[in-house]
Amino acid sequence: MPPETPTDGTDTGNGAYIAAFDDSEFARLLGMKIVSAHDGYAKVVMDCTGKMNPHAVAHGGVIFALADQAFGIAANCAGIDRVAVSVHIQYIAPATGSLEAIAERVADNGMYSSFRVMVHEGNRVIAEFDGIALDVGTPTRR
Repeated sequence: MPPETPTDGTDTGNGAYIAAFDDSEFARLLGMKIVSAHDGYAKVVMDCTGKMNPHAVAHGGVIFALADQAFGIAANCAGIDRVAVSVHIQYIAPATGSLEAIAERVADNGMYSSFRVMVHEGNRVIAEFDGIALDVGTPTRR
């Protein structure tokens, strides 16, 4: 696993962009927080409290959102705008506590990048998410 790096983006020059992901309305709504991020890698955490389904476990959409947030950050930390074109999630176990999503790039052909995101609750695997990102060109960052 890559070493932890600060979310200030000092290794990529994208600190403001990472902060924008971290402070987006959706991330704040769900209580997601970026722990570390750099080109091709991101770790995002979230507590499931208040996000349960009728079975008293974390709603699948919340787990998906956490994995997708990590995927998006890992895909966009290189100073290249990328968008998701295909994603798949496999739910492995129910969750009720604090979750951690770790996204890592596993392949890149210059136009498309493939990422694997593992979602954990402690040592238990909760979900496995695979995403393909398309390079859409020069960033239009604010």
